[in-house]
Amino acid sequence: MPLRNRVTPSGEIVVTEHRGTLMGNRGVLHDDDGRLVREWQVRRWIACRLEFRGRHRELLQPRRWTELFFLDEATAIAAGHRPCAQCRNADYKRWQAAWAAAGLGATSADAMDVRLHADRLGSGRPRRPADHPRRAVGELPPGVMVALDGAAWLVAEAGLRAWSLAGYGDLRPAPRERLPVLTPAAAVEAIAAGYAPALHPG
Repeated sequence: MPLRNRVTPSGEIVVTEHRGTLMGNRGVLHDDDGRLVREWQVRRWIACRLEFRGRHRELLQPRRWTELFFLDEATAIAAGHRPCAQCRNADYKRWQAAWAAAGLGATSADAMDVRLHADRLGSGRPRRPADHPRRAVGELPPGVMVALDGAAWLVAEAGLRAWSLAGYGDLRPAPRERLPVLTPAAAVEAIAAGYAPALHPG
């Protein structure tokens, strides 16, 4: 039976049979029976490799951090996560370099997590599309996620691609109106400064 452990670009945790390409951590979100009882616990939201040095985790262990999964890195970043400094150290260093190039301030994990946490939360909960700032698609770098018609879309070089739990749809022209930007503001700036999120091939 599928577990409720897949994360959408808006940060929602859902149930699906589709598998992700990255694993994430927001702290202990489940109770001792494996039921999710909160959307986040700590401000350090990271995105990790599925495999690292042969380590193996049993899912939803009592009082251990809750394993979350993402379609790809663009999804994880839109949901408010950043690269893990341990299992994805090369990506983490690229993220730090882009953060610095964007003029976002200190690049320590703590400093970046404070900024991302402020960007992704509204009224003490993950932001919903209606809470997000709006921008024209032409102002956004490829790899950012926006909301349109009640769904998430990936900004691509020549338009938008519909996001789904299984992958991406065909390219469509970007509308002229300003759209809610799901990707946190600081992450948008890091992507614009050169950090290219890895994308699902589908």
